[in-house]
Amino acid sequence: MTVHTGDKPYKCLLCDRSFSRSSSLQLHRRRVHSNRRPYHCPYCGKLFKTNAELKCHVRIHTGAKPYSCRHCSERFTWPYQLKRHLLKSHSEGTLLTCRMCQKFNHSGYLKIHLRRHEGVKPYVCSECPKCFYTASELKSHQLVHLGYKQFCCGSCGKYFSHKSTVKSHFRRCSDKL
Repeated sequence: MTVHTGDKPYKCLLCDRSFSRSSSLQLHRRRVHSNRRPYHCPYCGKLFKTNAELKCHVRIHTGAKPYSCRHCSERFTWPYQLKRHLLKSHSEGTLLTCRMCQKFNHSGYLKIHLRRHEGVKPYVCSECPKCFYTASELKSHQLVHLGYKQFCCGSCGKYFSHKSTVKSHFRRCSDKL
């Protein structure tokens, strides 16, 4: 599945992206093109493609705050929270203001934010008429058509399609233990 070309000898045949190392290509294929999710959250059973994604997700449950401000003692769960703090509290960095609601956004997210105001959903499912604001929302939706069950009970290992279903099952299942 690889093609060797010039500076970046490893080419993904599924999307034509190229990588300089074989390991980078393998990681790309696992993250982007694979539906395999071997890592599951012990708190809610949600499944993830990589251990790094799982570790980030677990912060929601544990309240971990690994990002700290270099100017004061504040700590944050996510990098965007630190960026926002640096801008507002220490005048470091830049944020853009939405012309519709005056909320602040990082430049990369402003375009997506504006789509929501305008109701523009450019990502269309090829299996049904549903449309989405972002490619990641579409990709997540498409798992429904594949019959993919991305939530796993941490007690018994049974898989579910919806987060709410695995949560209610997990409560009953863990009560039995």
